[in-house]
Amino acid sequence: MAVLIVVDNTRNWPLRVPGVTVVSARSYLTEAAYSELRGAKVFNLCRSYRYQTLGYYVSLLAEARGHRPLPSTTTIQDLKSPTMVRLAGDDLEDLIARSLDKRSSKKFTLSIYFGQTSAKRYERLAKSLFNVFPAPLLDARFEYDEESETWRLEDVSPGAAQEIPAADRAFAVTAAKEYFSGKTRIGGRRDAARYDLAILWNQQDPKTPSDERAVKRFIGAAKELSIRAEVIDRNDYGRLAEFDALFIRENTAVNHHTYRFAQRAAAEGLVVIDDPESILLCTNKVYLAELFDRCRIPHPKTLIVHRDNIGDVYDTIGLPCVLKKPDSAFSQGVIKVSSADRLEPEIHLFLERSDLVIAQEYVPSRFDWRVGVLDRKPLYVCKYHMADGHWQIVNNEKHGHARYGEVEPVPIEKAPRPVVQLAMKAANLIGDGLYGVDIKEVGSRRFVIEVNDNPNIDAGEEDKLMGDELYLRVMRVFLSRIEHRHESRPRGPAKPKEAEPEAAPRPAAKAGGRGGARPASRKAGAR
Repeated sequence: MAVLIVVDNTRNWPLRVPGVTVVSARSYLTEAAYSELRGAKVFNLCRSYRYQTLGYYVSLLAEARGHRPLPSTTTIQDLKSPTMVRLAGDDLEDLIARSLDKRSSKKFTLSIYFGQTSAKRYERLAKSLFNVFPAPLLDARFEYDEESETWRLEDVSPGAAQEIPAADRAFAVTAAKEYFSGKTRIGGRRDAARYDLAILWNQQDPKTPSDERAVKRFIGAAKELSIRAEVIDRNDYGRLAEFDALFIRENTAVNHHTYRFAQRAAAEGLVVIDDPESILLCTNKVYLAELFDRCRIPHPKTLIVHRDNIGDVYDTIGLPCVLKKPDSAFSQGVIKVSSADRLEPEIHLFLERSDLVIAQEYVPSRFDWRVGVLDRKPLYVCKYHMADGHWQIVNNEKHGHARYGEVEPVPIEKAPRPVVQLAMKAANLIGDGLYGVDIKEVGSRRFVIEVNDNPNIDAGEEDKLMGDELYLRVMRVFLSRIEHRHESRPRGPAKPKEAEPEAAPRPAAKAGGRGGARPASRKAGAR
């Protein structure tokens, strides 16, 4: 995959980065060779990104051509928005205070080169600002407010490569080399990859929905399809524009970095699994309860509990019953209540943390069916057996330990047809992403417990029957969706209204053409 640095004038470009092509903005906009180039990464270092300038059109046409521009047009708009700057300052208030507290001057400008800065004490601040405003060069301006005795972020603007101070040029070159040759691995085998996939994964979390071996198998499957897959973490938010797709293999929540990653990736035009809407819907059991009722999905008797209907739980649900936090996951925030004298006290404890609580009929079973669904098709079927001596598939014991029940994969064609059909019906109400549908089967009756986003796919468990084919099926969906995104790009981007020819050269006729080891314990991933 080609990597381009686009500048106003290559003769004035002060930095030389091995393995990266430097091209002028005018050439990138007008020459057919660039409009026909597929899947390039474009680092836009033009002096200005103002509307209808060369810099603005570089990012705009890069997106139209299916290239990956940094900054994107979304970031360009954010940089021009005082509201976004103010919000960033508010979010980073504590970090700004810690970073600048010892400065004697009342004004300070922080220069950021590819997410780094030459002063070590400002490293975290530079990285955080880059994550909010992912652009190659940034200047962040701060002022000290004597009345409130606090530092404030006043402005964030794109830096100009020609104006990098002589004292910083060596560092800027190093930062650029690290950015291109570090995680992005420019050169070598990279050219064999048609697309780039980011896998958001937390190696330190023992309850991630995929273990390390599974993540490596995803990477291997992607490589077979000419997709270069790379593991990223929560600190790589500012790099999302580099990729064609995002695969979230962390436990998701709305008030969590996974949701922000999904939102940003979707806004940047990436293929995203889990998409933000699926995270929003699946992680809230209040929504699922209403959805199942409205769409007549068979599920255990359920009551949405608030402070005014606590007394209805016993008569409506009976005992024993299950109480759940709306955003509970991995069997945490879920309890079984068997005695009437404990029911109201337990509900009150739940209501201290959430205004709504789920009370659900207890349906005993030896196992839960888990049907993995991807792209509106069944992906795998498993029996998740209850943990020994416990009523759930995960027994969250004291001191942070957890015991898991056995996972028993079942060939899709041999799984009960009504179970698979019910799972498909429930999952399709959410979307076309990757879901895990939990179903209890009691005699001839079947009940949907929940639809989970980011279901477990662990090596030696969900993949026990299918092996590498399971990972390939997931990657084929990514490939198909990425190709569809690229093919559906407009072939001839309309010239923006009132564009001035001298500021924005007319595009060529073909513009926009084709153009860490983890515990071995089982994680059920049940929400």
